[in-house]
Amino acid sequence: MRPLFQPWSDTVFRLALTGAVATAVAVPVAMMLWVRTPYVTKQDEPVVQPIAFDHRHHVRDDGIDCLYCHYEATRSPYAGVPPTEVCMNCHSQVWPESQRLAPVRASWFADRPIPWRRVHQLPGFVYFDHSAHVTHGVGCVECHGRVDTMGAVYPVAPLTMQWCLDCHRDPDEHLRPESEITNMEWRPAGPRRAIGARIHADLHIAPPVESCTGCHR
Repeated sequence: MRPLFQPWSDTVFRLALTGAVATAVAVPVAMMLWVRTPYVTKQDEPVVQPIAFDHRHHVRDDGIDCLYCHYEATRSPYAGVPPTEVCMNCHSQVWPESQRLAPVRASWFADRPIPWRRVHQLPGFVYFDHSAHVTHGVGCVECHGRVDTMGAVYPVAPLTMQWCLDCHRDPDEHLRPESEITNMEWRPAGPRRAIGARIHADLHIAPPVESCTGCHR
């Protein structure tokens, strides 16, 4: 009697089974790697804003501190973007007739906010508190990079869970004195880790590492 399955069918079955298992493992792994690529995180990709705001000019040339515009960073989860009133504090006197600033004046007179585009996007299930970081020795440059050298701001950090946890597990290399939080050019007077360790102890810093609810609420 002729066999129902040919001898080679066992080989085909084994190959198909191996392929199915490999696919089941490879697809989620590939997706996990893909979401960590700059293509998805948008690292180093400048964000085009509705108004050509040059941080180099405002920070380096004019000496405007980060907290002048992002004044909520020390007291709120959100650093916020400056309302038009903040822009007009200066530009009602500086370049008041410039065509480049026409959208700012239009926003002011129409009482309509400027539609700034977000540079850093976090998923809705991620909770991040600016004030908890800024008031505990984490400088702006640690997450946002040298904004003072950017014409158009772009993300420099991946903002992945692993990236956050690496800092939470060993924050000392990223801590600085409170007086230097917004200083993009700060250089420690001694070993960075030793300075960070002192700040770590003085402020009783205990970032969530094992507790999921620290960042997911």
